[in-house]
Amino acid sequence: MGRTIPTFSMAIEHEKRRWKPFRNALYDKSDRKDFDKMFDIPRLYTSACSASVQIIRIHPILMSILLHHFKQLTECIEQVKEIEVKAKEEEKQGLRMMPKRQVQQYHHMKEQESDILDSYFTIDNNNKMPD
Repeated sequence: MGRTIPTFSMAIEHEKRRWKPFRNALYDKSDRKDFDKMFDIPRLYTSACSASVQIIRIHPILMSILLHHFKQLTECIEQVKEIEVKAKEEEKQGLRMMPKRQVQQYHHMKEQESDILDSYFTIDNNNKMPD
């Protein structure tokens, strides 16, 4: 006996063909490649997509793409946090190895940077332009 319901892999290919005019309208060839890569993502989640039993096939396809990108974004955020922690630790280590006078100069420089930024964003009401 044959299948009465196509596999979700076939559904992905069908949707990809439906979106071909959009793909072809993309000006940049790198965008077309990115579009193709994006449509490859749902293949990682075919079992979840087919188990969701959605009438509109594009919904689980889009959800799997969103989930994949969310996971990547979350991973990037965690990596940035780790890098920030390491940078702070290295900064502290560097300050510990500096002579006391250099550490004081470093902190003074940081305060000046902060003052410059504060003065840039602070409105001077005494020097207002006349209406």
